[in-house]
Amino acid sequence: MDQSVDRNNTGLAYIRETARKFLDRETSGGLLLIAATIFALVLGNSQWADAYHHYLTDEFIFEFSEHFSFGLTIEEWINDGLMAIFFLVAGMELKREIMVGELSSFKKASMPLLAALGGMTIPALIFVSLNTGTENISGWGIPMATDIAYSLGIIGLLGKRVPSQLKIFLVALAIADDLGAILVIALFYSNELSWLFLGTGVGIFILLMLCNRFGVKSLIWYILGGLALWYCFLNSGVHPTIAGVLFAITIPVKPKLDSKILKERTAKNVAALEETDIENRDPMQDTRQSKILKAMKKDTQNSRPPLLKLENALIDFNAFFIIPIFAIANAGVKLNVGILEVVSSSLGLGIVLGLVIGKVLGISLFTFVGEKLGISELHTSLRWKHIIGMGMIAGIGFTMSLFITNLAFIDPEFIKISKISILIASLVAALGGIITLLFTKPKIENI
Repeated sequence: MDQSVDRNNTGLAYIRETARKFLDRETSGGLLLIAATIFALVLGNSQWADAYHHYLTDEFIFEFSEHFSFGLTIEEWINDGLMAIFFLVAGMELKREIMVGELSSFKKASMPLLAALGGMTIPALIFVSLNTGTENISGWGIPMATDIAYSLGIIGLLGKRVPSQLKIFLVALAIADDLGAILVIALFYSNELSWLFLGTGVGIFILLMLCNRFGVKSLIWYILGGLALWYCFLNSGVHPTIAGVLFAITIPVKPKLDSKILKERTAKNVAALEETDIENRDPMQDTRQSKILKAMKKDTQNSRPPLLKLENALIDFNAFFIIPIFAIANAGVKLNVGILEVVSSSLGLGIVLGLVIGKVLGISLFTFVGEKLGISELHTSLRWKHIIGMGMIAGIGFTMSLFITNLAFIDPEFIKISKISILIASLVAALGGIITLLFTKPKIENI
């Protein structure tokens, strides 16, 4: 009996430890993302496909009063709401690296920006060259985008097989790429802009920057401002995910208490505790000790940068909820068009070649030129094969490409061909990038 209990306890402990290790692994987010994508594809092509797509169009409304209510469809809440949080997390990570990390020098930061420019320009040129003079030309923006969620998921899936600097490079590249895509959408694919909401959003952004400038450290004010910023951009006609990036820019990197002040206060509090004879008294019963301990706890909290606090609070929610939910909502493309039909059309060929060839060519070429001209600098841990492999993975344009498709075309046939082309290109780009990076050995620096 006792042995049975011990075995059960051992089994439960093993399960808990295995689950903990899984959640701690860098690859778990990528695995969950791939599983969600496969689930959506199966669901979108099953007998429940109509119910699946209908559910996404259901409206979810917040009613604050008789005269004011706010509602979006389930799909809009995911794509415009949850993805704004995703971009917020990515933006905070990028800002941290720019301020105090590996992207703090101009040469290192300029390389992913140049890579993003190449990764947008070359795919667009390939598409235009194949579709000039046709009614498909409005889809030139489709192959420009990099899906940051899927790209980072693939990099995470590879784990320690790729240098950590490659992830930082990809984050910077993907954010710059998506900001470029959002700018393209705002300038060329927006039917109507609300200058009132856009101007108000810009004003809120400036106000949050001023709060940062004048030393406001409390996150609650930034969160309230960030929500207002998102609402304004949602109603402005500009894609609201840009609000997440702008919000990230405003959050302070420096803590309320710097390390010097923290050390001084900690030393004083420790000395005060020693005077209270802490070893012989119960701190729960001694009001002075309790006051000192509360002060030390508050000082510790104030010594953490607001940006780091918010990033740590959202990172698991982002990886294990937002990204999988997004995949389930967007990856359910109906595979009712033959590959031959897709590839034989100028529209499909432009998208596939733009994402598969144009991305890696543009990223690699602009990165190479930037280094040779002395504008940028490749990190010492990276090989050029890493850049090529990452360039292939950046050809996963799923999310934003699908979004631009719905803006570029009205004809259902064009939309159908575009979506299948995006799926094919993203799969080919992902496989090509994975194979390239798996067979690229880490660079060993000379000592």
